Amino acid sequence: MNGWVGAGLALVALVLGGVLLGWQGVIFATTGVVFWLLLQITRLMRVMKQAGAAPMGSVANAVMLASKLHAGMKLIDLITLTGSLGVKQAAETYRWCDAGGDAVEVVLRKGRLAEWRLVRADEAPGSS
Repeated sequence: MNGWVGAGLALVALVLGGVLLGWQGVIFATTGVVFWLLLQITRLMRVMKQAGAAPMGSVANAVMLASKLHAGMKLIDLITLTGSLGVKQAAETYRWCDAGGDAVEVVLRKGRLAEWRLVRADEAPGSS
């Protein structure tokens, strides 16, 4: 969800709670907003714990990963899909490799997937 939409919904909940139920409605709406934020933080921590436990830049199957990617994908969804953190290649480029030598290089812009490229083991530079 867009950050502005989430903030707008939280503000609407607070105003609506205040109008309908007074200060108790504002407290109720605040409780709902805090609960939603805690759910988001819990999801993020779970994904980062899983990614931190895996070898950096590794993925089970690079070809399958490349087939599941789509433009605009959020970074958190990419990390969930790969199960590990990528190895930084350049300013915005990260790489995940599988056991067979195939790799996926992704370019992230503003935390979203902009482009990606599958590099097969037999096409990799230096392989003769």
